Amino acid sequence: MGLFFLTNQAMSAPEDLLNLSLNAKAILPEGFVLLALIGTLLVDLAGEETAKRWAPPICYAGLGTSLVLLATQWNSIPESSFIGAFIADNFSIAFRAVVSLSTLFSLLISWEYADQNESPIGEYAAILLAATLGAMLLCGSTDLISIFISLETLSVASYLLSGYLKRDARSSEAALKYLLVGSAAAAVFLYGASLLYGLSGSTNLKSIGLALQNSPTPLAALALVFILATVAFKIAAVPFHQWTPDVYEGSPTPVVAFLSVGSKAAGFALAVRLLVGCFSAFDIQWKLLFTVLAVLSMALGNVVALAQTSMKRMLAYSSIGQAGFVMIGLVCGTEEGYAAMILYMASYLFMNLGAFACVILFSLRTGSDRIADYAGLYQKDPLITLGLSLCLLSLGGIPPMLGFFGKIYLFFAGWSDGQYLLVIVGLVTSVISIYYYISVIKMMVVKEPQEASELVKTYPKIQFKSIGIPTLKFALLSCVLVTAIGGILSNPLFQWANSAVAGTPILQEALTLAADKAAIG
Repeated sequence: MGLFFLTNQAMSAPEDLLNLSLNAKAILPEGFVLLALIGTLLVDLAGEETAKRWAPPICYAGLGTSLVLLATQWNSIPESSFIGAFIADNFSIAFRAVVSLSTLFSLLISWEYADQNESPIGEYAAILLAATLGAMLLCGSTDLISIFISLETLSVASYLLSGYLKRDARSSEAALKYLLVGSAAAAVFLYGASLLYGLSGSTNLKSIGLALQNSPTPLAALALVFILATVAFKIAAVPFHQWTPDVYEGSPTPVVAFLSVGSKAAGFALAVRLLVGCFSAFDIQWKLLFTVLAVLSMALGNVVALAQTSMKRMLAYSSIGQAGFVMIGLVCGTEEGYAAMILYMASYLFMNLGAFACVILFSLRTGSDRIADYAGLYQKDPLITLGLSLCLLSLGGIPPMLGFFGKIYLFFAGWSDGQYLLVIVGLVTSVISIYYYISVIKMMVVKEPQEASELVKTYPKIQFKSIGIPTLKFALLSCVLVTAIGGILSNPLFQWANSAVAGTPILQEALTLAADKAAIG
């Protein structure tokens, strides 16, 4: 269907085909990710020892080149590709950079984990790069067909990654649950997309938005509900969050790290593209719905996290609450709100992946992710204790950590826009989140030597045999360093986030339209 549509478009508009060839550089970052994917598959065919030696540098080269190319596209004139189905504006570049960087850190914390679980490294890296490719394309997609293809590329790769530990029954169960719920979400999206195509006669988001502005109908409102359900599933917003705790607990921990940041970032980019691009005529309705989702996510995510005994399940419910915080910026629909979203997702990248790096280090040495088993850890492993403490404090919004400034920016944007309910709920639930984050820190630090857990008392010093521990420690130290000092030096991040909004035509058009409506009102 997609090929037929693109072929007809190209035949009816040869100048678009010319633009496609001229604007291929818009997708060059994704091209190098694809080359790295192919490279890892080829070295995997040569044998596991060859894959262990060559897969990591191939991945680093592909993702590093992708990040450099994204930096060169920054603040340039927005360019379309795929006959208008993809755009490289500042907004998409910012989110694609977050996705690419999250994959890079996820790989750094993956090698030792994969080695200890005797998992094929080349195959694992190729699937993770496929998910990255889908997520990056999703951030810049401006057509229903390209959105669906990118979404399914990300989703199918995520299902495979969730069940990657074939000998672990929990991993297989997580993959099955994720597959069933994700398939239902994909079907819901297709139904909503078919309604939009029927109402507008186009799959281009801008054309759909113009058609709905001219003649908003109840069918368009129904399509909004279907589309919103898909977006809420992707960002794990309540009540579409049921898959999150089980998938996070059963999946390999490095996979969870990617899903919590890379996949979620792509989901928020999709939300802005669809809601701002298509449903500007229903902005009151979708903002009301997202207000409800944000309140439920912040409340349920942070309250239920209090009762968790597994570190991965606690971080799963924490990620649900964090999604609620980010939705404050989306509901605002102002320049400060969109910039706050981008800033917080960039901050969340470092503090969340730093926390998962600590969890992986601890599980590699003990085989456990129970919070109670962290008791007295500071006596045996000061690095994990300090790193995890700083990342959890940042997630809780304690100054002067990076997460504090991210939350302040979100709450400031919400208060300036009159979203008092969201800000108050956000402040209250932030206090709740501090309690369960501090509980973990207290477990590690305050316990007396005789009160340490049995696993900590027999804490081993494992020598990793293949790729070596420095990559995991490097990722941990990098994330902790940015989390700790990023708040103090946060002004460049503020400017970067504001530039992402200022250099994005669709957001500027939406802001202008909102200002005109306010002036008329």
